[in-house]
Amino acid sequence: MVEWTDFERSTLHNLFSKIDYEFVGQQALARCLVVYPWTQRYFGDFGNLYNAAAIQGNAKVAAHGLTVMRGLEQAAKNLDDIKGTFTELSVLHSEKLNVDPGNFRLLADIITIVVASVLGASFTAEVQAVLQKFLSVVVSALGKQYH
Repeated sequence: MVEWTDFERSTLHNLFSKIDYEFVGQQALARCLVVYPWTQRYFGDFGNLYNAAAIQGNAKVAAHGLTVMRGLEQAAKNLDDIKGTFTELSVLHSEKLNVDPGNFRLLADIITIVVASVLGASFTAEVQAVLQKFLSVVVSALGKQYH
């Protein structure tokens, strides 16, 4: 189990209250699909993903990005049981969708970049450290079924 300090808990709460889930989710997933084009294979039913403009304007990418952010919100609300929160998603991604677990880390890194760009100067080194710790725990929880 991961230990969370009061500072980390309040920082995550504050962070999730400040960001626009729709924007961050859409931007992060779209950037992931553009920068790491092999990740597109998991989204075959999303339609036109042929170039960056098509990906940025794709409604299914935006909707799934929002779903990702809502999942992260659930994890932030359940810091003491993130692995339990993501048990079903871990099984789904490993057994049905066959997602390479390395892709979770790629998306987590891009989420960090997008959040940093949104928050600007208020995205301090301390906030970044908390977000990256949180996302590392989420990535581990999503990869649990693979181990």
